[in-house]
Amino acid sequence: MFNFFRSILSLLKGMRVTGHYLVRPSTVVTQQYPENRDTLKLSDRTRALLSFKYDENGYHKCTSCHICEEACPNASIHVIDRPKPAVAKNELDHFIWRLDSCTFCNLCVLVCPFQVLQMSAKFESAVYDQRLLIYNLTTYAGATGPVLMKQPDVESRKKLIEPRSVYDGPTSLEGFDLAGIKP
Repeated sequence: MFNFFRSILSLLKGMRVTGHYLVRPSTVVTQQYPENRDTLKLSDRTRALLSFKYDENGYHKCTSCHICEEACPNASIHVIDRPKPAVAKNELDHFIWRLDSCTFCNLCVLVCPFQVLQMSAKFESAVYDQRLLIYNLTTYAGATGPVLMKQPDVESRKKLIEPRSVYDGPTSLEGFDLAGIKP
């Protein structure tokens, strides 16, 4: 009988908090959220989506060294080398990042020797199809920016790279494993 009264008392305490917010809606902390997306300021330390850093010419510095892939505790990152490199010894073809299995531990960002990776503050990533949570972070397949900048003109640089989109590349949901080998 004592537990019954204690449970009722606990329920009334909770309802008192709910009633407080019902009568004073201005004290609710999250009441502005989807309307204030444009002005929402998140902390600089927010870890939301992984992204590549590009220089002013749109080139990255990823040498396809696979250190981030080895550091990832749950294999959310897979780096695929270009099969026929044009200029450098190793050239990046695809940088696959699986948001659906990432724990946002930030180890990939910390171990990257070229500071190519960063965690952005963009946090909205709700989708209806799980395949949309597997990203290719690079915009082109080819050598790094410093190697490409050794080419004399823009047209010769364009011949050495192939454009890539966010959803390019092999994914396990398309019948491929992450190494790009058909099962």
